[in-house]
Amino acid sequence: MSESTFLKETYSNELNDYIVKEKAAVDLTHVIGKLIFDKNIELVLFRNHLVDKTISDLLGLHEYAEKVVNKPINVVDSSELATIIYSMDIAPAKIDIGKLASEWISEGGNFKSKRDFLNEKLKDFKLSDCTEIEPRDVVLFGFGRIGRLAARELIKQAGKGQQLRLRAIVLRKIDDASLKKRAALLENDSVHGRFPGTIQIDYKQKHLIVNGQRIQIIASSDPSSIDYVDLGINNALLIDNTGAYRDQEALSTHLRAKGISKVILTAPGKGIPNIVYGINHGNLDIDNENIFSAASCTTNAISPILKVIDDKFGIVRGHIETVHAYTNDQNLLDNMHSKERRGRSAAVNMVITETGAGKAVTKVIPRLENKLTANAVRVPTPNGSLAIMNLELAKNTNLTELNETVKEAALSGDLINQIHFSVNEELVSNDIIGNECCAVFDSPASIVSNDGKSVVLYTWYDNEFGYTKQVIRLAKFVAKVRRRIYY
Repeated sequence: MSESTFLKETYSNELNDYIVKEKAAVDLTHVIGKLIFDKNIELVLFRNHLVDKTISDLLGLHEYAEKVVNKPINVVDSSELATIIYSMDIAPAKIDIGKLASEWISEGGNFKSKRDFLNEKLKDFKLSDCTEIEPRDVVLFGFGRIGRLAARELIKQAGKGQQLRLRAIVLRKIDDASLKKRAALLENDSVHGRFPGTIQIDYKQKHLIVNGQRIQIIASSDPSSIDYVDLGINNALLIDNTGAYRDQEALSTHLRAKGISKVILTAPGKGIPNIVYGINHGNLDIDNENIFSAASCTTNAISPILKVIDDKFGIVRGHIETVHAYTNDQNLLDNMHSKERRGRSAAVNMVITETGAGKAVTKVIPRLENKLTANAVRVPTPNGSLAIMNLELAKNTNLTELNETVKEAALSGDLINQIHFSVNEELVSNDIIGNECCAVFDSPASIVSNDGKSVVLYTWYDNEFGYTKQVIRLAKFVAKVRRRIYY
């Protein structure tokens, strides 16, 4: 065969193969939407959410799965499995179609068909055997960066049998002009892009109508005085993202309002459980405790990696340096500020400042107490941060074992929603914006010393969206509305 003939046939075959994959991805996109809206079944692919993904995104995620999981899953298999799942009587659930596709490759020979395979794998997900989830009302107290992202995510997740219903947003004051501005800020975001939906304003009722969901906007400076029951909101979970109330006493004012039964703070809290979901949420007494902290974005980013490393090798001591995006607390131009250095312009300076993440980790992983120090450098980027962990280990290791340990945790076990294992050698901060894991482990950047006991680990995090996802995971757990999960 001549070289020209070989190239022509290769080109034709590869193009046809890609077209087949594209068609399968189109079919997969269609069934993903039907599953979420008709049956409240959410498909993910090795933790990566699939709703609102493009065809190219889906094909790219399958390539990622092949590189990381080391199994060549095929989008055609994923599409066929998803279609069969839609035809089954399955309870509301979150199902990893990538895991199923991978298992089909290795176990499919034991079954007569994909349907028989799925009947076995999802035998505990039968609709007739599961208690129906009662959706829980949610109130957002404050509407800043985290509040607006939480609103977007809660609205996006709405469908038949939704778990959390966003019913109200509380602000200090509200009028027609500010209501219009709040709606515009929800719709347009310089970092996370335009909201993919519709937003209408009912000025008379002080409502935002987002994708058909009516959300009451409440003006109040006294949390305890609000009568949510009078607005049809009952037994609600309140998420306080203002940062104004940080301790047990202050946050208890929310519980004195009619209609609120649980409170989650989106910041480190004093005198209340500080939780990194995936690590210590199982220690909560959610029946008898009513106020919880979702800790900080940095604590959520470093805790999963530190736990994995400490479980495997033991951490003797370490220092954590966070390279953090600037925040609203800093000044756009040089001006007065109560904190040292933070008064200097955030847009043109790297600013050394403190972080409580090192101490906060010990509330989540108590055995690390007195072993860690931490500091932070705020840098001129609006979102996307990096934690650099310089650790001394109790046991020797090497680069391959170290990375494989984190990879295993990212693919199985309790931290698969928290750790994203990256193999991208060109990864930069913009690339992790929108990542739904709170810790994006940069495996190509890992360093292990010659003695095998000193390591440097790099973990990226979307300090806004990745953290918000953790808040919502905790909210679902506290509200007892988590669906069945197949991971």
